[in-house]
Amino acid sequence: MELFILIITILIFLETTVLLIKNHRPIITNNKQKIYVDTSALIDGRILNIAKTGFIREDLIILKSVLKELQLLADNKDSEKRTRARAGLEVASELERVVYFNTEIVDDGEGNKKVDEELLKFAKANRGVVLTLDYNLIKRAAAEKIETLNVNDLALAIRNEFLPGEKLTVKILSKGSNPGQGIGHLSDGTMVVVDKAANKIGETLTVEFVKIHETSAGKMVFAKIAQPKNFIRRRQAAYQKKNSSASK
Repeated sequence: MELFILIITILIFLETTVLLIKNHRPIITNNKQKIYVDTSALIDGRILNIAKTGFIREDLIILKSVLKELQLLADNKDSEKRTRARAGLEVASELERVVYFNTEIVDDGEGNKKVDEELLKFAKANRGVVLTLDYNLIKRAAAEKIETLNVNDLALAIRNEFLPGEKLTVKILSKGSNPGQGIGHLSDGTMVVVDKAANKIGETLTVEFVKIHETSAGKMVFAKIAQPKNFIRRRQAAYQKKNSSASK
């Protein structure tokens, strides 16, 4: 009986000690800077790949008005806008699964204010930064002394140079603004303008880079459809045969 009482006493003592330790733990405040994610950054999608590397440790905040704007774009008649908006919604969902930081969906009322105004208001009130690729939003944030992060600037800093003549596969998604041009995108969101590919929508082509137009607002690659090696060999053989015949 005495042994039983002793065991009960020890258990009570241990439980009391644990409770005392919990109650006297120092309160740890979350001093992480908050990053407010814009619609353009979600549509671009590269933020997810960057996040998965662990380079981002700050908390990400996605306003409900941003998700609402994506949803409206996802219902757009334009197939390219619809596809990219749906991809943006998927990126928002995937960011919540990244373990290096917290992703929080914040209810901003989804009122009559524009999404840009809501982002700037929240960032300013909470001393946060805005993650965006929107050139006009970046300029406005600078005027209001709000810090911004631009994935394009990061890409410019660590970019791999594409040289004329390099080849890559690209899926043609839509027609370009000029006759005959087809539009595709690289995995990082870079637009690729392919000459003579307007009738190749839906096809995945091997293209050859011609030149790159690059600014802080984004990058655009101009390319042409790459000729298969056997086609080049046949053309070279025909050229040599023609020259040999002419010399005779």
